[in-house]
Amino acid sequence: METVTLEANERKDTSKAARNKVRREGRVPGVFYSRHSDPISVDVLEKKIHPMVFTSKTQLISLKIEGQEELECIIKDIQFDPVTEEIVHFDLLGLTRGEVIQLEIPVQLLGNSVGVKEGGVLQHLLHKLDVECLPKHIPERIEVDISELAIGDSVYVSDISIENLNLLNPTDAIIVTVSHQKVVEEEVEVVDELAEEEEETAEPEVIGKGKPEEEEKEKES
Repeated sequence: METVTLEANERKDTSKAARNKVRREGRVPGVFYSRHSDPISVDVLEKKIHPMVFTSKTQLISLKIEGQEELECIIKDIQFDPVTEEIVHFDLLGLTRGEVIQLEIPVQLLGNSVGVKEGGVLQHLLHKLDVECLPKHIPERIEVDISELAIGDSVYVSDISIENLNLLNPTDAIIVTVSHQKVVEEEVEVVDELAEEEEETAEPEVIGKGKPEEEEKEKES
C-alpha cells in the first residue's frame, strides 16, 4: 500500500472561533486519535489533504507534527460542507503494528462485462467494502473482475476471498450485477410512480369557507 506524508500543525485552541480562523487560512481542522494515546487536534493545508480524500485507493498516511515522532494513520472519517462540499473536518485513526483494525476499502471493477455488450445494464451497488485486517495487510483497493458477467449474473460479497482480509459485509450483499434493460426501466418507473403518489398525498385538501352557494341564494330570497 502506498504511503503518503501529511504535515500538520497541532491546534492548542479548539474553539469554534479558532476553527473558523483556520479554515479562512486555507487549512482544515482535524483530530488524530488512537487506542493507546490521547487525541491530538491538528490542522493541515486543504490542498494537501484534498487528493488523499478524493482518490480511488486506500493510502497509509505518515503524519508529521512538529516536535513529535511521525505517526502512521489512515483517514477514518471526513465531514463536508453540505452546500460547497468542501472538506470541513477529518478524523485520522492511528495504527499499531500487530493490532487488527476495521476500515472501508474501495471496490474497483475490472474488464468489460459480456452482458453489457449484449444489451444489459451494469449496476455497481457496493462501491466500498467493510474489512478487518492488520495494518500491514491493508489493500489499496479490492478488484472485482466483471468480464464474465452475463445478463442476470451478480457478484456477491461471498464471492470475494482475499488472503489476510476479513470481509464484514453480509455475504449475500450484491457488489455488482448485470440486469436486463427492461428490468431497470421498470424499477425506474416504479420509483417515479411512488414519487408521484407521495406528491399527490402531500397536496393539502382545499376546504371552502362559508356557506354553500345554494344556501346563500335561499337566504337572499
